[in-house]
Formats: sequence, C-alpha cells, structure tokens
Amino acid sequence: MAHDANSGSLVATGTCTKPDLSQMLSVHDFEAVASKSFNPKAWAFVSSAATDLYTKKRNTSTYSKIHLRPRVLRNVSNVDPGTTLLGHRLRVPMFASPTAMAAVVHPEGEMAIGRAVKASGMAYCISMSASFPLQDIVQEIRDYSIQPTHDTPLFLQFYFNKNRSLSEALLKHAKQLGVAAIFLTVDAGSTGKREADERIQISERIASPSSGVAATSDAKGGGLGRSLGSFIDNSVTWEDLKWIRYHAPGLKIVLKGIQTPEDAVMAMEAGVDGILISNHGGRTLDTVPASILVLLELQKNCPQIFAKLDVMIDGGITRGTDIFKALCLGAKAVGFGRSTLYGLNYGYEGVVKLYDSEYEHHGKRYVAIINGLTVLRDELEATMKVCGVTSLDQLHAGYLNTLEVDKLIYTKSQL
Repeated sequence: MAHDANSGSLVATGTCTKPDLSQMLSVHDFEAVASKSFNPKAWAFVSSAATDLYTKKRNTSTYSKIHLRPRVLRNVSNVDPGTTLLGHRLRVPMFASPTAMAAVVHPEGEMAIGRAVKASGMAYCISMSASFPLQDIVQEIRDYSIQPTHDTPLFLQFYFNKNRSLSEALLKHAKQLGVAAIFLTVDAGSTGKREADERIQISERIASPSSGVAATSDAKGGGLGRSLGSFIDNSVTWEDLKWIRYHAPGLKIVLKGIQTPEDAVMAMEAGVDGILISNHGGRTLDTVPASILVLLELQKNCPQIFAKLDVMIDGGITRGTDIFKALCLGAKAVGFGRSTLYGLNYGYEGVVKLYDSEYEHHGKRYVAIINGLTVLRDELEATMKVCGVTSLDQLHAGYLNTLEVDKLIYTKSQL
C-alpha cells in the first residue's frame, strides 16, 4: 500500500517541518518532533496521562535508578536478542502495546504498525479501540510479504462490553481470525482523568469499528480516551475468566494491568497464560508505582510466578538499557505504546525504523542506520555485549544493582 511517509491525519501542517527520518537518533527525538507536528488534539490524546503525571514520569525515570553490573572478558562477537513469547518465537523481546485510534496520528494507523511489526519480527497487541476493523488489520499483516519469513503473533486487547453479547461475538471473531491470545485489560475500572485531553474539544467524528463507539465531547470536556471507553463493563471479576474460556476455548489469556504481587499470584492460580505489568502508561491512576518497580516487587515477593507465567511489562521504556533491566528482572518481552505512535508520525517507514534496523520487502533491502527503536535494538545488543551476555536466557538479576530503589519495594512482611 503506497503512501507518503510524511503525511498524517490530524497532524498540523505549516507549524513544523519534520526533520528527515534519517536524523531521528532516539525515541526522544521522535517524541520531540511529535510534540511540534501533531495536531494539538492528537498530541493531547497521545501524550496525556492521569492528573499530575507522576506515574507517567516515574515510569521512565525509575530505570535510571537501577544500575548495571557488567561482566568482562567474554566472547560476545555474536549476540542473539531473540526470545519466545506465549509459544511464539520473536526476533527481539519487544511487542507493540495496544494504542487506541492510531489513525489520529497517521491515516494508515494500525495498518502501518502491523506491517512494521511483521517486518521487525515482533508481536502486536491490537487495541480494541483500533481505527480499523480487526479483520482488516489482521488481513493487512498476513498479506504483507517479508523475507525472511517469521512468526508474527497477533494478540487482541480485550475489555468486557456492557453488552455481553458483543463481547461474545468479538471473542468468536478473534478466534476465527487466528488471534493467538486475549489481553484482558484489568486496570481500567474507570478511565483516568487526563486533563490535557479533556481541555481540547473533539472537533471531528472519531469512531472505532471494533468497539462501535464514537467519541464526542460532553459537559466534562473533550476527553477522547474517556469517551472511547464508555462501553467498558467495570463489574468484571476473576470469575469472568471462566466466561472467556467458555466462549473462546483454546485462546491464551493474558491479564494486562497487573500491579501487585497479590494479583500476580491470583493470576497464576487462575491458570492464565501470562500477565502484563502495566499502569496504562500512567493514564488511568496517578501515583501508582512505576511498572519496573512492580516487576522488582514480584521478583522479591512471588518469584514462583515466573516459572508459571509469561511476564511482560510496558510503560516508560525508552532505551536499550531499560529493556535489558526489565529482562534481567524476569520479563519475557517489553511493550511500546506512545513510542510506536511517535514513530507513526512518519508513517510505516517511521515505525519500521523504530522497530528494526533492516528488512526486506518485495525484494528490496532497507537499512535503518540509527533511529528510535532501531536504536533500542542496537542499544540492547550493545548492552548485552558490554555486560558479557550473548543470549537472553543468560540474563538474571545479578546483572543489576537495585539498592537505590529497594527501599520502595513492599516485602512479604508488609503485605
């Protein structure tokens, strides 16, 4: 599907000339360009977080307080950052986290993200509030030719709809399409108060085919996230996992939004396949702990879960060293939400360059030297080499010094 990588729906024109994609050296560069080139509403929607933004900021800053302990004089001439997630082999321990209404950033939205994910050998968790119908996104990814071929696992973010029959139909549809797992989002009993998003009114029709919800402004403001989440049933309990299994037998279940050891243990006992440590990028409830602190808390209080569950994490990861630290603490893979949308500012090319350094499409070889999540892959591999690691199964907490943040972690005696 041909398109202009520099075009973008809801992106302001004339206020910022975007630098050439080759000049993007980091996720921070993509974010800086997005802050100047997104339409004000698009920027408010993507960048906003709950109330005072403490959790959003701490998601990122806490990583710098965890220190690396490199090992030396090891043969690191070849490193492999590949992993297995929910039974699927990935070239890198990364996945695209669900991000609602990606078309507010670029008209190809989830279509471009999906192709980039496939090109990069990652996994994709498709938002339930995507801009396109689920079947169209899945078909776009499957039709996209890439060499060498590799597995592209697709997951679906799932909320229970207040109309349970619609939830049943969606689960059946997802299974028919070959979706590998359902990511039941459990941290959204209420949508967060995202003041930047609320302050700017919704000026055009924005609707999600998957959820059937159209966003509108109201007396509370123009919160796109709040409006899109109006269909969510907040009466869901642990017992409803049985309902999912009954209506979607064989689909793996991941709980997205685990934030305490107590719930991680309950997830294990409930027999789910994985958990995603996430606080919605700080978008739902402010002052909850940074995601990486929750991962550390799980390591200290319920280490048994890592043998039973695939543990994932997202929120605030901007560097390859961040990925390395999360993997050392037991994560199987890390997710990227806002970063994906910042790359999408440049269309498919921006996202694929975020995710990987080289790929082949229709016989043409592309090489992305340095940018975005390409930097993250390169930085991850560099971190592995400097720390004396050649494969991810060699990682453990001994490569980290967590003393600076240990005082922030609940222990079993306090629980």
